[in-house]
Amino acid sequence: MRARHFILLLAALCAAPAAFAADTDRWNLPVSVKKLDNGLTVVVSEDHSVPVVGVSVVYGIGMRLEPRKRTGFAHLFEHLMFEGSANAPEGTFDRVITGGGGRNNGSTRADFTNYIATAPVSALEPILWLEADRMRMLDFSPATLKNQQDVVKEEIRVNVQNQPYGGFMWIDIGTHAFQKWENNHDGYGSFEDLENASLEDVKAFHRDYYGPNNAVLGIAGDVTPEQGFALAEKYFGGIAARPTPPAPDFSEGLNTAEKRIQQGDKLAQVPAIAAAWKMPDRGSKDQAPMAVLGALLANGDASRFYQGMVKGRELALNVESLYGLTSEWEYNGPTLFTVFALYKPTTDADAMLAAMDEEIARVVKEGVDDASLQRVKTQLLAEWYDGLEMFMSRADTLAKLQLMWGDAEVANQIPGWIDAVTSDDVRRVAATYLTTANRTVIDRKPVAMLPAQPAVTAK
Repeated sequence: MRARHFILLLAALCAAPAAFAADTDRWNLPVSVKKLDNGLTVVVSEDHSVPVVGVSVVYGIGMRLEPRKRTGFAHLFEHLMFEGSANAPEGTFDRVITGGGGRNNGSTRADFTNYIATAPVSALEPILWLEADRMRMLDFSPATLKNQQDVVKEEIRVNVQNQPYGGFMWIDIGTHAFQKWENNHDGYGSFEDLENASLEDVKAFHRDYYGPNNAVLGIAGDVTPEQGFALAEKYFGGIAARPTPPAPDFSEGLNTAEKRIQQGDKLAQVPAIAAAWKMPDRGSKDQAPMAVLGALLANGDASRFYQGMVKGRELALNVESLYGLTSEWEYNGPTLFTVFALYKPTTDADAMLAAMDEEIARVVKEGVDDASLQRVKTQLLAEWYDGLEMFMSRADTLAKLQLMWGDAEVANQIPGWIDAVTSDDVRRVAATYLTTANRTVIDRKPVAMLPAQPAVTAK
């Protein structure tokens, strides 16, 4: 994620009021989809509640899709895409969008890279022009490449290497939990790969992965589908499709033996633990029950892990959970349900894991009572709908679902999947996925807490 300062829209423009269908209490998002002749898929969600639009362009290139010797290229391009073109020099993108009261950003994940913006509807055409322009070609130059190589390396130093815990709960854990290189290499990229990138390398990467046929354009807000499709054709229709390398086979099954790793941390003040289990495949019948189980165990102060380890046993200082770097619904290959906690120096990783195992075993044995199950479902539904309120987030979610599921209408199906989860479903996924054999654990301790290494006597 680029570190950027934004001019925020007024609150009334950022969050559009929910438009519910008249015959139901469930929010049914308007979703219209069209594929242009060059392969660009366009998703439009019409909502005239405020004169604002959100735009997202999601490309089918992410960390696990990078070729070997090109680690970190997807992230590098997240930066290069804001460096301008021959038609729109560096700074134009930000000036056009933020100058009119909007904001924009980009991020890189395992299965995609997305570029998002929101602004008054009057800025829609300039935004689409700018997005189409950088899809055609960027301003590749030695100076630009060197500058962004240095920016990315500095971001790694600041955000990872010089931070307590260093992102071990989402970077390091994957390198140990996954078997295949596509899934377990560091998505930030090695300094060697970044430094060895030539102009020809980055030009080829843009050619191969940033064509219209490898992208989805999402538009949400004060625009009709007809207007959105016409504008997409106007600005993107003339960009020729380009061959995209086939995706590698990154599939892998559940783990069959627990992995335990201990790490030292020179910046940490208290120890921390990350416990990760491989998730169900996207589209599996177990995906929604796993989302419910994850929320039951580790989503907020009412969760079983928080109540058990922070409040009850007083072992931990906090409990947080994450699904890789995305959400329960936005992944297209192996991903992890990870629980991260800072714990008290008076306890240890074994006690933390034992406390987690006790809560998991209780779910497997007893299931979930009706009141708790309904509370968790309501929490998940509220979070899902809340994430669709802002037009930028809505456009982005629909574009990502279209890219990974092949159907943006999944946005309207997810609430029903959550509602349908039963106690038996939750018991099943707890017994299937949250097993010791499927678990990877990193115990991250302040260096001062590690056992002293025996001195080596020189001979």
